[in-house]
Amino acid sequence: MADSENQKFCLQEVLESFKSCLSPEKEIYIEHYVSGWRGLVKLLNSLGSLFGFISKDAVSKTQILMNYLKSENGPHYATVQSMVKFELDNELVDVDKKGIYPESGCRTLLRLHRALRWLQLFLERLRTSKEDDKTSVMCRDAYNESLAQHHPWLIRKSAGMAFYSLPVRLAFFEVMNVGTPEQVVDVLGKAVPLLCEVYQITEELYQKHNLHDLP
Repeated sequence: MADSENQKFCLQEVLESFKSCLSPEKEIYIEHYVSGWRGLVKLLNSLGSLFGFISKDAVSKTQILMNYLKSENGPHYATVQSMVKFELDNELVDVDKKGIYPESGCRTLLRLHRALRWLQLFLERLRTSKEDDKTSVMCRDAYNESLAQHHPWLIRKSAGMAFYSLPVRLAFFEVMNVGTPEQVVDVLGKAVPLLCEVYQITEELYQKHNLHDLP
């Protein structure tokens, strides 16, 4: 039973992880970023097997980042900013689209970064939703604004099917494991701006170094 409890999504845990993500200088600690993503993976898994196409990819990407963090170059991977500098300085990134470094930290994070935008947009819609709003529509619209543009047709079709399987709004709020709908809205009001800030800092860093089109 304990294992199954540990696998339950808890919005508060994700909030705490992303709260720890930012240094006073607004650098993003990769360890806490990964921890936050592990929480978000639990959310995806709780929504059913159809979301496996995203959750499995997120699991593999977080593991790659943790492997870098534990390697001899670990100190260079302490923050997103130090990782980008280290990999660019040492030409460990496919900035010219050669595909030599398919598991570079920069490329790996880019995939998580794109998915984070989708979840941030979806959770914001959920926060401001009304009782009879459909979670499937909220999730689909958030996906179309973010991840869809990076996915081939087959995955977009699978995503569309997955959205229709989402629970109703009230059941979704129960999945959050933080209490009443009012409490869920309150915690979302704290968590979503954090996700947004982490996303925006990463977005500007990737724009600055032209890293958005890594193959």
